[in-house]
Amino acid sequence: MVPVSSQHFPALVLNADFRPLSYFPLSLWSWQEAVKAVFLDRVSVLSEYEDAVVHSPSMAMRLPSVIALKDYIPSARKPAFTRFNVFLRDNFSCQYCHDRLPTHELTFDHVIPRAKGGKTTWQNVVTACSPCNLLKGSRLPSEIGMHPHRKPDQPSSRLLQENGRTFPPHYLHESWRDYLYWNTELET
Repeated sequence: MVPVSSQHFPALVLNADFRPLSYFPLSLWSWQEAVKAVFLDRVSVLSEYEDAVVHSPSMAMRLPSVIALKDYIPSARKPAFTRFNVFLRDNFSCQYCHDRLPTHELTFDHVIPRAKGGKTTWQNVVTACSPCNLLKGSRLPSEIGMHPHRKPDQPSSRLLQENGRTFPPHYLHESWRDYLYWNTELET
């Protein structure tokens, strides 16, 4: 038996259709949130950690490792315009040189620079590495011959989910295997 206070026991959260609420970041709740949702009868427990138990004066409960919401939450029709979602839409790749980089090495670039009337919208912003962003500067793509690999557009929530599936987290519990669909081996 593992003392719960010394370990993290996240629960994979599935929608009522048994798909993760999100893949990137993976929809996880802390064990405290999961236990609270169980007692409020908002989720069904699909799997539990074998050696993780919490106790109260009157009962003991194995911690859930996979839970499903009882009420379906529809995905947002239009994803929010955020820096992270732009990176995710573009698969964390510079749209000019095509290098795939960690988030902290990426910026976003206005295809039509703000100085020339460009707006901060899905249709005008692409992921760029710092060297390409500096090289392009406030010039139009036609002025410097740097054109984005893909024409920027507003992604669907489904596209962001699909792109997120290509970035599995560093830790995946074996009980999550039946609910996640990555082509990599799960760490245990």
